[in-house]
Amino acid sequence: MEIDLKLFKKSGTTVGEIVSEKTINIAYLILVHRLPNQFKRLFEAIYEKDNYYLIHIDKKAEQELGTEVEFFLKDYPNVYILKSENVIWGGYSMVQAELDGMNFLLNIDAHWDYFINLSGQDYPLKSQKIIREYLTQNKGKNYIKIADQKDIRPETMNRIENYFDEVDDKISPLTYKREFMKDITPYIGGQWMILTRDCCTFICTSTEVKKFENYYKNTLIADESFFQTVLMNTKFTGQLVNDDKRAIIWVPDGDIKLRPKTFTIDDLHFLNSESHLFARKFDDNVDNEIINQIKINYNMTLVNS
Repeated sequence: MEIDLKLFKKSGTTVGEIVSEKTINIAYLILVHRLPNQFKRLFEAIYEKDNYYLIHIDKKAEQELGTEVEFFLKDYPNVYILKSENVIWGGYSMVQAELDGMNFLLNIDAHWDYFINLSGQDYPLKSQKIIREYLTQNKGKNYIKIADQKDIRPETMNRIENYFDEVDDKISPLTYKREFMKDITPYIGGQWMILTRDCCTFICTSTEVKKFENYYKNTLIADESFFQTVLMNTKFTGQLVNDDKRAIIWVPDGDIKLRPKTFTIDDLHFLNSESHLFARKFDDNVDNEIINQIKINYNMTLVNS
């Protein structure tokens, strides 16, 4: 796919604005593996009857969590539960859960325009009204972080140049070198996306995508690079914006080089200072006041950036 550099500004924005008369609807995929009360708080914040919601509860989660979440959701229309699968950190199973979610949402009898994936510990920085208006004004744009993996993050190339496998709920330590896909440029970014329905349809139905699925099944942390590499190396012609609209502070975490910081009230200025739509991550056991403070600016108009 030819890269139009005009679509990638340092600010993560694009030039121009597409205005639609009809407000778009959103299909959410929410991945939950712990903290049911945190999930409930998120769900109540993003629920609107015109949207659609698909919940995946990690198979490794305690049975009580699944029971509690399903009971909580039983009276909400337009809510679906995806079949639980084991999602292993660093494994392709994370990508598979995303693909399964996209396919499910495309195949239900529902009109939606945008797909947004969230974790159960995410939270919106703006109301659904503001988020839907923003996406309506920018209809057709896909928001996902994208960087040339070899040039920008060469330290991660081992993830795709070695063969990895998921064994017994973890990544096997046995691995070996292999040649990366011929004539393909690897890209990397992050797991979080705001994609148009057309983009999801392409990912789920294009015959070009199959070879990427076959290769990335045996890579490490594929959820940060599979979708980027597919969209940048195929005939996909949609508009890509190098921004996932998420507020995240990355901090060191032992052998895992970086992890998202759990936000506290000390991070309020950061959360209010950017044009993000969502933030991660939150934990009421760490700070149960930060979300209440976020809501003060919930309905402030988002700068179209």
